[in-house]
Order: sequence, then C-alpha cells, then structure tokens
Amino acid sequence: MKKTSMLNLVLFGPPGAGKGTQSQKLIEKYGLIHLSTGDLLRGEIAAGTELGLEAKKLMDHGQLVPDEVVIGMISNKLDANKDARGFIFDGFPRTVAQAEALDRLLESKQSAISGMIALEVGDDELEHRLLLRGKDSGRADDANPEVIRKRIHEYNNKTLPVAEFYRSQDKFKSINGIGSIDEIFDEIGTVVDTY
Repeated sequence: MKKTSMLNLVLFGPPGAGKGTQSQKLIEKYGLIHLSTGDLLRGEIAAGTELGLEAKKLMDHGQLVPDEVVIGMISNKLDANKDARGFIFDGFPRTVAQAEALDRLLESKQSAISGMIALEVGDDELEHRLLLRGKDSGRADDANPEVIRKRIHEYNNKTLPVAEFYRSQDKFKSINGIGSIDEIFDEIGTVVDTY
C-alpha cells in the first residue's frame, strides 16, 4: 500500500534546546498538528476515556504510563485528524522500543516518520539557558543546576539511542541549536523542505 505524503516530524533535543519555540514555528509554517504526549495524557484524562482512566490510575500511584497506553492515545489522535498535513511528535519517542512501536502504528495507518530533527546544544549552554528560563518560568526544575545537569544526563543516556535508531533509517538530521531563533528555523526549514 502506498504511504501517504504526510509530513511527520520528530523534533528532538535536550531540555533547553529550543524545541518548544521551533515546533511552534513549524506548526505555523507547515500546518502540522502538535502531538505532545503530556497534552495527550491530560486530554484523555479530562475526557474520561478508557485510556485516560487507565493512565490516571497509574499516575496516581506514581507509576509511568506504559508505552502501549501512550501509543493507543497517539493512535486516537491520528484517527481524529485523518486530514492533517502531518504531525510533530514532541516528547515521544524517548526510547528505541517507543520508536519501533510508533513505526508500527504509523505503518498500520499507511504513514511513516518523515524525519527526526535534533537540535544540538552543548551542556554548558543548556544549563545557562535553563537557569535563565527558570528566572521567568518559575519552574523549579529550571532553577536548580543539579537538577538541570541530571535532566541533561538522563536525556543523553536514555534518548540518544533513539537518534541512532532514526540514523539507521537515514531519517536523522542534526541542526546547530545555537544562533537566533530565525536562523535556526531557517536551517530546520531547509531540512524539512527535502522531505
């Protein structure tokens, strides 16, 4: 069966790399739907769906929501937006198992990931950005250098294998995440326009 010409992007990068800012610009320019797993979880819980109730029960007990539940929510979102031009996956996949599950899901819907774009920013710059953001955002996890370093370490250990997964499919592109917002976006746009 022919794959659809949907534009499905995985925007990747450590905390503070600028994913939120750049995904907003991508959504506006390319007419994509932002698919944030955090938003999906909150939406399903608020709607009282079966998946939402299952997720809430786990979260209330301090447990992680299993991949199959998250994939089910993503599937619902894809089905609810069949006419979309494409999606930006934000915060997912975080592991190779999730990336494989996402590939299977998209294949079952005659679609695929077009590419993964990774914003590359050095650890020192990330720490600096997050501390600055913490002054404005009031987020506790952006105000403590030790917590910031732990988050960056966690990203490097757990999510970098996902980059290798997409690199092996020839879908991985790295972008320098240092520069003006517009300069970085122009570079991202140049990559996206090749898909």
